[in-house]
Amino acid sequence: MCLPTYNERENLGPMVAALLGRLSPDDRVLVIDDNSPDGTGAIADRLAAEEPRVQVLHRERKEGLGPAYLAGFRHALGDGAALILEMDCDFSHDPDDVPRLIAAADEADLVLGSRYVSGGRVENWSLARRFVSRAGSFYAQVLLWTSARDLTGGFKCYRRQVLERIDLDAVSARGYAFQIETTYRAIRAGFRVVEVPITFVEREVGTSKMSRAIVLEAIWRVPLLGARALLGRLG
Repeated sequence: MCLPTYNERENLGPMVAALLGRLSPDDRVLVIDDNSPDGTGAIADRLAAEEPRVQVLHRERKEGLGPAYLAGFRHALGDGAALILEMDCDFSHDPDDVPRLIAAADEADLVLGSRYVSGGRVENWSLARRFVSRAGSFYAQVLLWTSARDLTGGFKCYRRQVLERIDLDAVSARGYAFQIETTYRAIRAGFRVVEVPITFVEREVGTSKMSRAIVLEAIWRVPLLGARALLGRLG
């Protein structure tokens, strides 16, 4: 489980405890901290010292969600992981859903925890935030000609073969466009992608990392991604 953090000191301990209670004894939780000024990295180190199933990857500075996940994926691949998962640390994604994503990977190469398939939903979001999220996923779905409905979601389970195949060095998106790009690359590579319904809940502690720059990046990167695919230059 790759768990990126930036100023998540209130959430990290409870989230790691919840994950360890739902993962098998052979599984690992990798905390990827982008030099959080609130001391999240130190908390991660303490958790790792107390529990051998917890690992920590310290990064020098905050560079965005994409680079943090790429660093985590490379670490997990190098550690021999057969399945690599990603999720938010703020309890927007329910740790109880992790075993469901893992089980679904028996019949799929990439499993998406989806808000926008039958049975999925979002709680405690404003109407504006709901619109931005749904519009973003629909925008990507139409421009990229794909049936996947929750392209912007960050709750996923990859088989290692997917991450080995899609050329992580070519993935350049930094914000939530990263989620669109990695899923689209998996689809283009012919991997089977399935969506499992989840309930996404707005965080109760800490501050959302969503920004106008993240939204704008997705707006221009999606058509560029589609154009590169049509030209055979996706990488």
